[in-house]
Amino acid sequence: MNSIFSGLNMLQDVATKAPSATGSMLSTVIMFGAVFLIFYFMIIRPQNKKQKAMQKMLAAVKKGDAVITIGGIHGVVQSVKERSVVVKVDDSTRIEFSKSAIASVEPKGEAEVPAEDSKSEASK
Repeated sequence: MNSIFSGLNMLQDVATKAPSATGSMLSTVIMFGAVFLIFYFMIIRPQNKKQKAMQKMLAAVKKGDAVITIGGIHGVVQSVKERSVVVKVDDSTRIEFSKSAIASVEPKGEAEVPAEDSKSEASK
């Protein structure tokens, strides 16, 4: 019976001892690594992909493409310069924008179908 109590005392001593400094440091490093990986795959990597796609889109802008600027102006590209584009907004109105002000580009072969045309086609 005495040996059982001494065994229990020994288990209590092991359970109450503080973890070693090396073990807690290792777990801290592992946690920081896990947090960094989560940030990389959830935030940094998708943002880099989006930025590369935007740069590719801006490099492919050519005359005749329909564009929408970040300010919401819709128009057709009249000319492309190194860092800017001239957009035809109306019959006699042309505005020069920086390429970085373009939010989206629609190639000239893929123009939007007006709402009236789509309604008449749907009713046929």
